Amino acid sequence: MGAKIAKALLLVTAMMFFAALALDIAVPTLVLCIMALSTRLVSFDLPVVRKHGGEAA
Repeated sequence: MGAKIAKALLLVTAMMFFAALALDIAVPTLVLCIMALSTRLVSFDLPVVRKHGGEAA
Protein backbone atom coordinates (compact mmCIF):
# COMPACT_ATOMS: atom_id res chain seq x y z
CA MET A 1 0.00 0.00 0.00
CA GLY A 2 2.82 2.41 0.87
CA ALA A 3 4.64 1.80 -2.42
CA LYS A 4 1.49 2.57 -4.38
CA ILE A 5 1.09 5.93 -2.61
CA ALA A 6 4.78 6.71 -3.12
CA LYS A 7 4.51 5.99 -6.86
CA ALA A 8 1.41 8.16 -7.16
CA LEU A 9 3.13 10.97 -5.25
CA LEU A 10 6.20 10.68 -7.50
CA LEU A 11 3.98 10.80 -10.58
CA VAL A 12 2.11 13.90 -9.39
CA THR A 13 5.40 15.60 -8.47
CA ALA A 14 6.89 14.84 -11.89
CA MET A 15 3.76 16.12 -13.64
CA MET A 16 3.87 19.37 -11.66
CA PHE A 17 7.58 19.81 -12.41
CA PHE A 18 7.18 19.38 -16.16
CA ALA A 19 4.06 21.55 -16.26
CA ALA A 20 5.98 24.34 -14.51
CA LEU A 21 8.91 23.82 -16.88
CA ALA A 22 6.62 24.25 -19.89
CA LEU A 23 5.22 27.47 -18.40
CA ASP A 24 8.78 28.66 -17.77
CA ILE A 25 9.34 28.51 -21.52
CA ALA A 26 5.91 29.58 -22.81
CA VAL A 27 5.30 32.68 -20.68
CA PRO A 28 8.58 34.51 -21.50
CA THR A 29 8.08 33.64 -25.17
CA LEU A 30 4.60 35.15 -25.12
CA VAL A 31 5.88 38.27 -23.36
CA LEU A 32 8.71 38.73 -25.88
CA CYS A 33 6.29 38.29 -28.81
CA ILE A 34 3.94 40.91 -27.38
CA MET A 35 6.86 43.29 -26.84
CA ALA A 36 8.04 42.79 -30.44
CA LEU A 37 4.55 43.39 -31.83
CA SER A 38 4.08 46.52 -29.75
CA THR A 39 7.45 47.83 -30.96
CA ARG A 40 6.31 47.26 -34.54
CA LEU A 41 3.05 49.10 -33.92
CA VAL A 42 4.79 52.08 -32.35
CA SER A 43 7.46 52.32 -35.06
CA PHE A 44 5.06 52.50 -38.02
CA ASP A 45 5.67 55.56 -40.17
CA LEU A 46 2.25 57.16 -40.15
CA PRO A 47 1.61 59.93 -42.70
CA VAL A 48 -0.33 61.98 -40.12
CA VAL A 49 2.78 62.40 -37.97
CA ARG A 50 5.06 63.62 -40.76
CA LYS A 51 6.09 67.27 -40.84
CA HIS A 52 5.98 69.05 -44.17
CA GLY A 53 8.91 71.12 -45.42
CA GLY A 54 7.41 74.62 -45.19
CA GLU A 55 5.51 74.30 -41.91
CA ALA A 56 6.67 75.45 -38.52
CA ALA A 57 7.62 72.80 -36.02
